[in-house]
Amino acid sequence: MRKAAESGDRAAQCSLAVCCQNGQGVPQDSTEAVVWFRRAADQNDPTAQCYLGFCYQTGQGVPQEYGQAAKWFREAAEQGDAAAQFNLGVLYETGQGVTQNYAEAVKWYHAAADQGEPQAQFNLGVFYETGQVVPQNYMEAVKWYRLAAEQDCAPAQCNLGLCYETGRGVPRNIREAVRWFCRAARQGDKTAQHNLGVYYASLEAAEAATAHGEVPLEPAS
Repeated sequence: MRKAAESGDRAAQCSLAVCCQNGQGVPQDSTEAVVWFRRAADQNDPTAQCYLGFCYQTGQGVPQEYGQAAKWFREAAEQGDAAAQFNLGVLYETGQGVTQNYAEAVKWYHAAADQGEPQAQFNLGVFYETGQVVPQNYMEAVKWYRLAAEQDCAPAQCNLGLCYETGRGVPRNIREAVRWFCRAARQGDKTAQHNLGVYYASLEAAEAATAHGEVPLEPAS
């Protein structure tokens, strides 16, 4: 691999950079990783460009520089790299390295979401649920939450559960809400764990009231 990388093969350069970054088969060296990512990125390799953007975003092997991160994410995003499209969307949403622009964030999230990137699908769902920049559309939010949730994106699973709990964008269905809360909670999502706790506490209260001959308020339907 190193021989191919040294001879200018951009795929080999990117693969060698990943090995250097992760310490796979070579000593872990983030600075050396950046050298090889840059060589591949300069040859227009989108995967390497995305990795190089990530290095600048996180300060791995180079000083943290959001402007450079945005530059390399954009290079890769415009070639259709879904991870870069998502990362560029994050920069536009947070205003890091670029002027904050929610419309641009949604544009890039949509591009990545259409390629199946789960975090982008989740973020896009949030925009549709809140009606920020795009018209508020609970059904569209549920669509994107579900696509992300089915890929085990815990925040999307939690939000999908909330939609079922409240009947936003879907018919109210507590059984489905609990199912999605459970899936998110098993991944450590704190909000889902809290929601499950509230549900089971209300269920126990209802059962206790029934046992004492009281007419309980329904905790769920």
